[in-house]
Amino acid sequence: MHHPNGKHNKGKVSYLESPERRKEFSPEQLLNMIPLKKTDTLLDFGAGTGYFTIPAAKRVKGNVYALDIDPSMLEIINEKALKEKLTNIVLVQGSREEFPLPDGSIDLIIASLVLHEIQPLAPLLHQMKNVLKKEGYLICLELQPKGSSEKAPRITLEGMEQELKEAGFQ
Repeated sequence: MHHPNGKHNKGKVSYLESPERRKEFSPEQLLNMIPLKKTDTLLDFGAGTGYFTIPAAKRVKGNVYALDIDPSMLEIINEKALKEKLTNIVLVQGSREEFPLPDGSIDLIIASLVLHEIQPLAPLLHQMKNVLKKEGYLICLELQPKGSSEKAPRITLEGMEQELKEAGFQ
């Protein structure tokens, strides 16, 4: 989900793998904040290089679906999974139009720094709501807009809350 045309560049991968990013907010920090059960099934939506996929797969016995539009990003995750001997990662090439997971199959969706790229957002949020189990939840990490000089597109907290509410999230 990192580039609509399925292409990425070395700069993007460098950022996604940077120690600075890990220092700002590590995947372990997030995973420590949520009540994960060993049996949970997760979806890392817009998985990129597996920033959340790999640490999550180490914590649960259930499958961790790494969904990204870019096959080269999924290949990076595959290489990491092989290196770490993780067998519970399922690579899924998909997009907001193709969400190839059954309804009610996921306990937790992590969508980190990706939802701001999707317009309109409502159809995707409805699909996410459908694949979540009844007690499942969505963790959405986004950056607040600061100024017009920011490189990445961002969404306001109010804007995201409104989108989520309209999609039926509580």
